Amino acid sequence: MDRDDVTVVVPAYNEGGRIGAVLDELHDEYEVLVVDDASADDTAAVARDAGATVVEHERNRGYLAALRTGFEAVETEVVVTLDADGEHDPGDVDRLLEPIVAGEADVVFGAREDVPRPSERLLNRLATRVLPLTDTGTGFRALRTDLAKRLELDTACTCGTLALEAALRGARVAEVPSPTRTVAKPRGIAWRHVEQLFHVLRYLYRYRRAEP
Repeated sequence: MDRDDVTVVVPAYNEGGRIGAVLDELHDEYEVLVVDDASADDTAAVARDAGATVVEHERNRGYLAALRTGFEAVETEVVVTLDADGEHDPGDVDRLLEPIVAGEADVVFGAREDVPRPSERLLNRLATRVLPLTDTGTGFRALRTDLAKRLELDTACTCGTLALEAALRGARVAEVPSPTRTVAKPRGIAWRHVEQLFHVLRYLYRYRRAEP
C-alpha cells in the first residue's frame, strides 16, 4: 500500500497550542485532514499553516460528528484517526497500518498501555469480553475507508462501541501496541460514560444475537 492510499483524519477542538507539533511529526508523508469542531482558538489556522486540509464545523458538534465528517470526506483506501493533543506518536502510523497491509484486518487499534479513567476501563472490559482487543477506546486507529463510511457512530463516545459496531459489520479487528506520551491536559469526569454504558450493553446484546 502506498502512502498516497492513506488519509490521516485529526478531529480537533481548541488544540491550537498543540496541533501544529502533531502535524509536523507526520513529515508530510500522508494526506492530512483536520476536522475543526468550531474551536474558539486558532486551531484551524495553525493546521492550515502546517499544510493540512481543514474542514470546519460551524458549531461545536462533538468528537463523533467530527469523525463522521472526516470519514465522509476521505477518498483514499484507508483512513487513520489521530487525536490532536499529541498523546499518540504519529511515527507509529506505519506500524498501525501493518495488519491492514498484510490483509489480516479491516480495522486496527493502537492499544495504550494504560486506560486512564476507571469508567473507560469498565466500558473497555465489557467490550473486550467478546473482542480480541485490550483497548477499544483509543483514538488512534486505522480503518478501511469503505468500513469507516458505513459506521453509524450513534453513541455517546467511541469507547467499546466503535469496535463492536465494526465487528458487527463483519470487520476483522486487530490491535498493535502504541505507547502514549504524557500530555498536560485536564481530565474531568467523563459523564458521557454513564450514557455510554447503556450503548455498550446494547451493542453487546446485538453482538451476542448475531453470533452463530
